Amino acid sequence: MTILETPTPNLNDSLAFYESLGFTKLKDSQTLLTDSKVIVSINDDRFARAGIKIYKEKWDTEINKIKAITKVFSKENNHVFYDATGVPITLVESEEEQPNIENAPASVLGTFAGVSLETPDFEKSFKLLGIIGFEPSMGGLEQGWVALTNKAGFSISLMQPNTCPHLFFNPSMTYFNGKNNIEVIANVRKANVKITEEITTFNKEGIVDNIILRDPGGYGFFIFSD
Repeated sequence: MTILETPTPNLNDSLAFYESLGFTKLKDSQTLLTDSKVIVSINDDRFARAGIKIYKEKWDTEINKIKAITKVFSKENNHVFYDATGVPITLVESEEEQPNIENAPASVLGTFAGVSLETPDFEKSFKLLGIIGFEPSMGGLEQGWVALTNKAGFSISLMQPNTCPHLFFNPSMTYFNGKNNIEVIANVRKANVKITEEITTFNKEGIVDNIILRDPGGYGFFIFSD
């Protein structure tokens, strides 16, 4: 199970942000929300940081390999290491299974494509993700970007610096909607969600065909055509 954790300076503001986009709360939870493809945990603990949590029964083998590359902070069944981007990845030792979210309502954001990270050390990020079960699925180191996917189908895209000519918040949820992105952007506007950046760079006619959002805790959203 993979959960995206976002901090918040105000729980009600963050709940309102996600619910405006069409995310719904999981049963028996006030801080876990989904759009049928991804689960977001809103954490109002003052020490919380924007990151990724991955659940598995045991992480012993992986943790020992990670320790050879970077420091691991362990507390009870939570083991946190920081990717080269500075984003915390928490390995949770738990038998808890991911709830069925397939029948949950979709958000207005379109097709979820994973999380994007801009890394100053491509090879280190690639190696760390490989240790915890992510394998290349698109792109490559020589192309300046690569998407890696784990067995559960969750993807993380790594981008080299100076690859993306727009704002980049680490980490950022990514949605790819093709030609439907103009309609998606219109729906975001109807939801009265603040747009952080309107992007025209990739459109010859200067039309806003890609946008970037940011939640109250700093998690980014790339709402792109491709």
